[in-house]
Amino acid sequence: MSRRLKQGAVVFLVAVAAAQVVRPDRTNPPTDPSRTIRAHAASEVAAVLDRSCRDCHSNSTEWRWYAQVAPVSWLMASGVAKGRNAVNFSEWAGYSTDQQKLLLSASCDDVRGGRMPGPYAMLRPETRLSARDVETICAAARQADARRPPDSDLRPPIRRHR
Repeated sequence: MSRRLKQGAVVFLVAVAAAQVVRPDRTNPPTDPSRTIRAHAASEVAAVLDRSCRDCHSNSTEWRWYAQVAPVSWLMASGVAKGRNAVNFSEWAGYSTDQQKLLLSASCDDVRGGRMPGPYAMLRPETRLSARDVETICAAARQADARRPPDSDLRPPIRRHR
């Protein structure tokens, strides 16, 4: 082995070891089961979302061993934070009816387009969605759209002139 290659390997190992010092937040906020999508949606769609979406889109993330090792830990923590911000199935009751319809529709679009569960499925193959799983999510979106009356939350506010 050449001297330069040995030096490069040592520098790489020191950098990886030093990166372990930076620890991202990997917490799961408390969850009220009555506020989750499981409490408000059909059991079939709730089961699909729980299996395939829970780790990034709920307060029940399973932080696996690879989520403890930088730089993967940074990517996982960032992905979970972004996922929870986009839609948090643990806080489903906190969304208005219109927001729920919009979120289910967006979830349908994302799974149908192959954007979700994304590259995470390489690490967790059980999160992959079958054609039936995709149809279950899309059927729930269609059903929610047909069944629920619209809220006023997403409409522009009424301005009154004085």
